[in-house]
Amino acid sequence: MKALKEKQGIKFFIKSSFIALAILLTSVCCKAQEQLDFPFQGGSTVMTQFFKDSVTISPEIIQKKAIGVAIFKFTADVNGNIKKIIIYYADDYVLTPPLIEALKKSNHKWVIPNHEKQHDFIIQFSVYFNPPATGSKIIAAEFYKFYTHRRPILALNQVPVDNTTLLPTVVVNYDLP
Repeated sequence: MKALKEKQGIKFFIKSSFIALAILLTSVCCKAQEQLDFPFQGGSTVMTQFFKDSVTISPEIIQKKAIGVAIFKFTADVNGNIKKIIIYYADDYVLTPPLIEALKKSNHKWVIPNHEKQHDFIIQFSVYFNPPATGSKIIAAEFYKFYTHRRPILALNQVPVDNTTLLPTVVVNYDLP
């Protein structure tokens, strides 16, 4: 009887050890997923506000009542400098110059992982206008004219992404006169 209880005790100890070992290995594997800090100094909300403040809507955009999306890939180095900017997609060229200028203003604000010399980022900008209280038919007609004559910029060739970080979308609104 005593020998039977000892065998059951040993079996229970072995089973408990295996369960504890499985939990330990699972937690180690979960820790292996590296948690990166947000790559813009100050975080996501600071980045969004920085771009909203830095984008200067051109008179051409206002005149055409242009809205749309532009997606860029850019490379930042160890010092946070932007090395190159590539347009992946833009609803129209007219949207891109102010957004590229805002990206250039973000030099020295990017933080890349410690073990890298440079890192690629993808960022999307969505540009919209705030419609005025009056004259909505005229504005709708001007917007429709822009929309039907827009010329999207497309990446037609393969674009390697490698170790690229997708950043949150920055929404930029502008007022019409």
